[in-house]
Parts: sequence; C-alpha cells; structure tokens
Amino acid sequence: MTLVAVTKGFGLDAVVAARAAGLTDLGENRVQEAIAKIDAPPARGAAWHMIGHLQRNKARYIPGRFALVHSVDSEPLAAELERRAADADVTVRVLLQVNVAGETQKSGCEPADAPALARAVAGHRHLKLEGLMTVAPLTEDGAVPRRTFRALRVLRDALQGEGLWLPALSMGMSGDYGIALEEGATMLRLGTALFGPRTA
Repeated sequence: MTLVAVTKGFGLDAVVAARAAGLTDLGENRVQEAIAKIDAPPARGAAWHMIGHLQRNKARYIPGRFALVHSVDSEPLAAELERRAADADVTVRVLLQVNVAGETQKSGCEPADAPALARAVAGHRHLKLEGLMTVAPLTEDGAVPRRTFRALRVLRDALQGEGLWLPALSMGMSGDYGIALEEGATMLRLGTALFGPRTA
C-alpha cells in the first residue's frame, strides 16, 4: 500500500510535516505548483506523483521530476510523454486514468476505450504502465464510490487476463479511502485527511 500525501493547495509546511511523519510519496495536481515544491530543500528525497490532469504542453516537465504520473488518459498525451522521456533517456512510470463514473467534469478515458489505450500506452518504450487510476463522485452515498472502485478493479483484472501486468490501483481520497481499501486499492491519495481543510 502506498500513501500519497497530496500537498495541493498547501504550502511547504505540509511537505515538511509529511516528511517528518515519514511519508515519502507526495502528490500534486498542478505541474507549476509541484515544481516549486520539488525544487525546495524540504522535498529532497521524496517521490513525487502527478495526480491531476496533465496537459500535453506540460509533459516536458515530467521526466526526471515525477516518480509516477497517475493521469494518462489519451494516446496523444502518452505519445508526448514518450517523446519527452526518450529525449531525457529515462523511463516514466504511468497509470491510466479511467473515468469509471462517466462524470463530464472529470478527466479520464471511457472504460470501453481503456483496453485499447492501455495496450497502446504499454507499447511505448519509455513509458512503464503500472496500473489504473480513477476518481469517484463526491457523494454521501457510500454505494457510489464502491461501485466505481469495484468497476476499476474488475477492469484491471480483465486487462491482466489479457496479458497486461497492472499491479497498481490508485483510488481513494480523504472522503472515501476506507471503501477504496476494501475494494483493492494499492494507492491512496490523501490531502485533507492528513493536513486539514484547504483554505484555497
């Protein structure tokens, strides 16, 4: 189990607190905010996760900075990451983001498109596809995130049955991580549960 401490919207004090607590995996939603923290002394030795939507024009900032990108959701983005990783002569670890719940405001590929996209991403020489990621709808009804997380696990299992090794399931945030764990999450992305409410 990997706990990703999401420092989005928090200052460097959150990075300091996470590192002092022994947390080594830190997550950010925005590239520019992440870079400012990654380059700061308190962040040295941390493994940074890009968990938010990644625009193709920001892909150049990924190689050498981020340990894992959770939010690959299209072949053009994968191709751009491949190009940037090849230029840097590194391998970028990635997850495929799937919009399981079909929310129009959320990023991620459609579940029906995931098998073909997963195979395409896995075919890139400088990308290492390690699993799937999803974001559950924000709701008080615990049945909704459970259905979302279970569907992602079923999709992952089906892809593994077709020969793709996808050990990682990034699912679960501060409001639903318990359900995510019950449904097989291997990575949790926690912000407010660790640092308190965001002010911005």
